[in-house]
Amino acid sequence: MSEFEQLYREVILDHYKAPRNFGLLDPNDASADGQNPLCGDEVTVTVRFGEGDVIEEVGFEGRGCAISQAATSMLTDLVKGRPAAEVAVMPKEELLDEIGIPLTPVRLKCALLGLGVLKVALHRAKGTPLPEEWGTSASEISLS
Repeated sequence: MSEFEQLYREVILDHYKAPRNFGLLDPNDASADGQNPLCGDEVTVTVRFGEGDVIEEVGFEGRGCAISQAATSMLTDLVKGRPAAEVAVMPKEELLDEIGIPLTPVRLKCALLGLGVLKVALHRAKGTPLPEEWGTSASEISLS
């Protein structure tokens, strides 16, 4: 393992052990739940908007593997201060670049769970489009 990958693994463990923005917001302007039935990861995301539909605060709770929880923690830092419409079309590669290590296809679903749940919350609250890749295929991710 390269020093670069080791550094990213340490960042992931830090986000897993001390997640940023952990806890649900009450009151909130948007919320959604999701789970990956293949591995049991679960995430709930809540959002508060500021002026101009900017994501002012975002919180999450969940359980599951280090990748799903750390990636959601990293995501909350990435989206704060950004307009809902921009986050709704944020490419998954932006989050994956932040994670910084190669992921197997199974781990990829873990890493992207929080992003999918956040996009559903934005869609419900603001009517932002849901990208086709975030369909609710029961075999991949279950959203509610």
